[in-house]
Amino acid sequence: MTTRDISKLLFTTVYPLYVQKAERKHRTREEVDTIICWLTGYSRDQLRHHTVVNIDFQSFFDLAPAIHPNSSQIKGVVCGIRVEDIQDPITQKIRYLDKLMDELAKGKSMDKILRQ
Repeated sequence: MTTRDISKLLFTTVYPLYVQKAERKHRTREEVDTIICWLTGYSRDQLRHHTVVNIDFQSFFDLAPAIHPNSSQIKGVVCGIRVEDIQDPITQKIRYLDKLMDELAKGKSMDKILRQ
């Protein structure tokens, strides 16, 4: 999948998959929402809105109030690529989110996931 393709994926479609992945690992929708709000600066109400309207990842991140300054601390591999080495800003943000969801599913504590 190219950079352009991934940014056009609908957040609305991927969000339930994040929740399903978390719940399969005995984590919660609340934790998923906390992570997304931490990364993007969206409020819970804003996030809820974006989960029911068709919005692609490009627009979702373009409209984000503030990407968390500690997001640069997110490191690791997603889909065989180190997230810290991704050059395209939108793709990097999408992969940051994927990495955070992986950490949640692997049982990391919320403090560690949120880089506190």
